[in-house]
Amino acid sequence: MKIEKRLEELGIELPPPATPVANYVTTVQTGNLVFTSGHGPGTGEGKIYKSQLGTDASVEDGYASARQVALGLISTLKHALGDLDRIKRVVKVVGFINSSADFTDQPAVLNGASDLFVEVFGDKGKHARSAVGMVQLPGGIPVEIEMIVEIED
Repeated sequence: MKIEKRLEELGIELPPPATPVANYVTTVQTGNLVFTSGHGPGTGEGKIYKSQLGTDASVEDGYASARQVALGLISTLKHALGDLDRIKRVVKVVGFINSSADFTDQPAVLNGASDLFVEVFGDKGKHARSAVGMVQLPGGIPVEIEMIVEIED
C-alpha cells in the first residue's frame, strides 16, 4: 500500500469515485491498460469552478480545478483496481480546457493534474499528454480530463 501511504503523507483524502451520468462506464480495461472516461470537477478539495479560462477564470483557478479532477481520477482508479499499487505507470493524460478564443495557456492549466500524478506516483506518474482548448464543456466546467494507465496483474 505504498500509494495509499504516499497519499496520507501528502495529506490527500480522495473524493468518492465518479459514477456515470449516462450510458457509459468510468473505466475500461483491455489487457494491461485501463482507460478512464472523462472526469470533470465535482467532488474533492476546494471550490468547484464552473467557468471559462480566459473569460472569468485565471490560470491558477484552472490549475486548481485540474488538480481536483486528478484526485477524482485517482479515486475512480482505486475503486476499479482495488489497489493503487497495481498502477505500473500513468501512460497518457488528455485535458480538455474550456477556453476563450484568445486563451493559450492550456498546458499551464493541465499542469494541475500532471503535477499531482507525479507527487503521488513519482516517476511512474510521468506521462505523455495533450492539453486541448475547447469552446465549451458539459455543464460549463473549466476542465475535463481522461487518462490511460498501465497496470500490473
